[in-house]
Amino acid sequence: MDKLYPSARTALEDLIADGQTLAVGGFGLCGIPEQLIMALRDSGKRDLTVISNNAGVDGFGLGLLLESRQIRKMVSSYVGENKEFERQYLAGELELEFTPQGTLAEKLRAAGAGIPAFFTKTGYGTLVAEGKEVRVFDGEHYVLERSLPADLALVKAQVADRAGNLRFNKTARNFNPLAAMAAKVCVVEVEQVVENGELEPDDIHLPGIFVKRLVLHPAPEKRIEKLTLSEE
Repeated sequence: MDKLYPSARTALEDLIADGQTLAVGGFGLCGIPEQLIMALRDSGKRDLTVISNNAGVDGFGLGLLLESRQIRKMVSSYVGENKEFERQYLAGELELEFTPQGTLAEKLRAAGAGIPAFFTKTGYGTLVAEGKEVRVFDGEHYVLERSLPADLALVKAQVADRAGNLRFNKTARNFNPLAAMAAKVCVVEVEQVVENGELEPDDIHLPGIFVKRLVLHPAPEKRIEKLTLSEE
């Protein structure tokens, strides 16, 4: 089985549609599927709901889809570093479902496990809990949160074999496995493709059963979101 496609465009062209919900891996600019995001922009598909920890920066990552006005709604836990995001939200042009980071991770994990909802203490007594069911367990208040299933996941990994088994690079693993498992279809951008059997079973972070298609991108930009240097 060979899941490798010749380009990001060909891997996405018959999967993308207007109005879809997408789960996109990454944390800041760490571990984002750069080429797949650009191919999505070039597809021109609109009215997208994007589930991602954040929305990139101006001119890079998911920020490209904000500039092209293809995103209708963001489901995120952090929305800084992006002036266009701020402008669209304050102007009422972009819908935002603001979600605590741990809750966002669990919403994706639950979707991948087939769990429709779960209770969490996080957000109780805040705006996060408004309009949601609250129950008491052992004297503590818990908020009911729905899981986040997606139509399509765009994921970044370091190494894949041709069957789609993945290995991520340290913290670039972040939301990527959760996004992959939460979606009906997952397309993965990788820096290296090896033959089936070359990855040791214990080195595989996500099995290929979750992966539909692969795209090779051996030299991603890996832009630094915010460069901080010591005074020394």
